[in-house]
This record gives sequence, C-alpha cells and structure tokens, in this order.
Amino acid sequence: MALEAPPASSPAVHNVMVANRSANTKPEILVRRMLRQAGLPGYRLHWRIDDPVGRYVCRPDIAYPGRKVAIFVHGCFWHRCPECDLALPKSNAEYWSEKFERNVERDREKAGALLDLGWDVHTVWECGIDTGAASAANAVFRALIQPTGTPKEG
Repeated sequence: MALEAPPASSPAVHNVMVANRSANTKPEILVRRMLRQAGLPGYRLHWRIDDPVGRYVCRPDIAYPGRKVAIFVHGCFWHRCPECDLALPKSNAEYWSEKFERNVERDREKAGALLDLGWDVHTVWECGIDTGAASAANAVFRALIQPTGTPKEG
C-alpha cells in the first residue's frame, strides 16, 4: 500500500525533496569510478533481475550479470545506515518512520531474493564508500577468477 506523503512545509523543502534522485547519485558515481580504476569495467547499471519464472526481483545499482555480483550503493539517510544512526526528521515523524521501515525491509527482501538466486550481494554505504567499494571490488575479482558454480582450476 502506498504511503501518502505529507505536503512540504515550504517551497524550499519541496524543491529539495523533488531534487533527490534514485539513480546516478554522487556516491554511486564514486563507486563506479573506483571500480573502473580498479580495472573492473563491464558492469551494468540498474540491470533488471528476474527470477527463473520471469518475475521481477530488483535492479541493483551496479551489476555484473555474468558473474552474478550485485552492488547496492545506499545513502545513509534513506536506507538508515546502522553506523550513522541518523535522527528522524522532526516534522511528520510518523510518516518518516514508516517510510524508512519500508525502505529497510525492501532492501532486506531484495538482498534475500538475490542470495536465493545465487547472486553475491554487496551493500556499499555512503559513509563507507572507500572500504565498501574496495570490498565490492574484491568480490568482483573473486568472481572473475572463479566463475559462479565452477570450482577453481589450477
């Protein structure tokens, strides 16, 4: 069920909220740049992943479909980073609390569904881009060395 957003408290707040993007955010662009610099191009942006029956599962921010590696780049505010422990907005707290709970639950569901499909799932938090991107790059390196479902030869 869609949650009805309350009206903005001012035109300035409205403009800020309208300007929020879901794709090609600064943290996402930084992670992509780091992956390219690490010699890992060839990713797909917002690649649609379906289950074996053809039902939509999700679109990770960055995906290596052939290696089944999905990378989500989460903003600390919208996805409620466990490290940052950010406060809820003071106005319309009930709305925001519900919205953030839904966001976190949806993130859990997406990651769980991808894991069930055999994907390697990584979350890079905005506050930890350096370490998170390095961890994701290592996972992609491992996937390149050892293809999914195939024992390493040599």
